[in-house]
Amino acid sequence: MASNSKQIAMDMSPFFHIYTDGTINRLHPAQFLPPSDDPTAAVRSKDVVIDAKTGVFVRIFAPRRVDPSQKLPVVVYIHGGAFCIGSASNPVFHNFVANLVEKSNSIAVSIDYRLAPENALPIAYDDSWSAFQWIAAHTNGQGADPWLNEHADFRRVFIGGESAGANIANDVAVRAGIENFIAVEILGIFLVHPFFGGKDVDKLYKFLCPASSGRDDDPRLNPAVDPRIRRMAGRRVVFFVAEKDFLRERGKAYCEALRESEWKGEVEIFESEGEGHCFHLFDLNCDKAVAMIDHLVAFLKSA
Repeated sequence: MASNSKQIAMDMSPFFHIYTDGTINRLHPAQFLPPSDDPTAAVRSKDVVIDAKTGVFVRIFAPRRVDPSQKLPVVVYIHGGAFCIGSASNPVFHNFVANLVEKSNSIAVSIDYRLAPENALPIAYDDSWSAFQWIAAHTNGQGADPWLNEHADFRRVFIGGESAGANIANDVAVRAGIENFIAVEILGIFLVHPFFGGKDVDKLYKFLCPASSGRDDDPRLNPAVDPRIRRMAGRRVVFFVAEKDFLRERGKAYCEALRESEWKGEVEIFESEGEGHCFHLFDLNCDKAVAMIDHLVAFLKSA
């Protein structure tokens, strides 16, 4: 009797399987938390499609206003998920950004980029850069979104993310420095448990980005080898690492390389002892997550 079971051509566990017929089985079902534009809530949120052709959207978060005339710092956030899972609407990312907005009294824009492997890298980078340009278009108060037009202070902009999102955020900051957005002042960059490359080929990244070597001679995997790094936007960069994270040493290595580079900003590092990769996303109220988030809030308020 013939078997109806599909044959796995490539096993990229724990993220997805690709079968011999070209179909993809994602091992993490997508989760969706709708935005809430409740004016009585501590934080309001809404989704805005910025490209009808690609479906790329942003989720905008704003705190309940005490003084409507007050301009708020802008946090541009890029979610993680190994470039192939996750969304701005995923509950763990939504809840993290909402928590950050409430504590820091900022307005945040969480970017939802297209995922690999259906959309091979560098599409995630390009989508995120396009979203940043869309955000920056609000500096004159004539952008597409009234929340950003009315409440955003583009002289206090921060860019960051976690894991793969931190990698993309770093790329956006490099591009922003090269493009020299005069009306946008990027004060800081926060890289939470960032994904960068090592000496050995990262097989997943190489598969998701066929044009890459998959190792640390790729400027996106190791920005320290990118001569453009000296022009990266931002005055300060804070690295968050976790003791038991397999990416810890890569993050620390880039931190030291950036400190020793021609880039003129300040670099700091915050380490969570005894914790693993992105632990904070799954319990925002545990002591070490609170300490990490409080440090990030202080960074946003002091930069």
